[in-house]
Amino acid sequence: MRIIEELYKQNPWWEGSFPYKFIKRDKYLDILKKNLNNRDIIFLIGLRRVGKTTIFKMMINYLLTRVNPKHILYVSLDSYNLEDYTIHEILEEYRKEHRLKREEKIFLFFDEVAHKEHFAQELKNLYDFENVKIYASSSSSSIIKSRKSYLIGRERIIEVLPLDFNEYLVFKNVKIKKSDSHLFKKYFEDYMMDGGMPEYVLTGDVSYLNSLIEDIIMKDVALLHNVKDLNIIKDYFKILMERVGKRLSINKITKIVGISPDTSRRYLSYFMDTFLIYAVDKCGKLNERIKSPKKIYIVDVGIRNFITGFKDKGSVFENLVFLKIKDKNPCYIYEDGVEIDFKVDKTLIEVKYGREIQERQAKLFNKFPESEYRKLVIKDVVDFLSLSI
Repeated sequence: MRIIEELYKQNPWWEGSFPYKFIKRDKYLDILKKNLNNRDIIFLIGLRRVGKTTIFKMMINYLLTRVNPKHILYVSLDSYNLEDYTIHEILEEYRKEHRLKREEKIFLFFDEVAHKEHFAQELKNLYDFENVKIYASSSSSSIIKSRKSYLIGRERIIEVLPLDFNEYLVFKNVKIKKSDSHLFKKYFEDYMMDGGMPEYVLTGDVSYLNSLIEDIIMKDVALLHNVKDLNIIKDYFKILMERVGKRLSINKITKIVGISPDTSRRYLSYFMDTFLIYAVDKCGKLNERIKSPKKIYIVDVGIRNFITGFKDKGSVFENLVFLKIKDKNPCYIYEDGVEIDFKVDKTLIEVKYGREIQERQAKLFNKFPESEYRKLVIKDVVDFLSLSI
């Protein structure tokens, strides 16, 4: 009974134990709690090791005070011991083991669900015909998108990001009193350097970041997309890190790495599929957005700093501003060699870490009427923390 043995390993609460310690990430836990009583399948997506599994364990810990522990099933679907079994087969063995009737509600947590080829059909079937609440996670957006048609109207997707600055302070066990507000700048510089990958923030172990980068390149890009030339994909990754906060010319990167423009676009999409990289379009009509270079941002500045060193703090700061507004679908403005970093609806945002806005940028700003546009210059941690759109 290999399935049952593995499930007992992954579900210690069935035998009265919960050996997990974690620092709560309340903003995600609160979302899961609010959606507990609806039927939506909750999808957590995001970069590998960003904390999706921990958030599942947090929710399980919450449920254990409210439901029978045997009504909670957690399955890591990338487990070697479960690779030969479908979700349906795993669930049937679980029901048999605990003698669960079909009408009894169960709570299902499927981690890295994309490891099962037909996961979308199986989840749809469970949603349509079973008394279940389903939670699922994935580190690959391309696989989720390719199966999305089965789950339309049935799912809610939540992207889990690395720690924001407030979470970073919690993980560092730092509480800043109002009388010590000057310390915000020092800790914010630390945050700009470290980034927000939870395990790295807790340990400071650089080998952890190195291992994470290797897994992203080897497993999430090369293996998943059958990329043969590992040296080229690694060089491509390094160039992306150097271009964070800047416009990326496909033609230039093509010449540097020695690949075709189509291959370059594919490689960029592969890294975007891992939730590592984001691309921001130039503001304008669809044709202009497609033809113009995209600005590149990364989900975690600590990964970028590991590759490039902690330099060009302006780009790092701009990246953090992007992460704060990315759900608002920003674009950038570029006219006659002058750029405004972000436009979100009727709000213009220029990021100037410790610097003043330049005269040419001020002129471009002034082309947009004060009566119609809100104009923000973000220069420091105070501006950053107060930024709201």
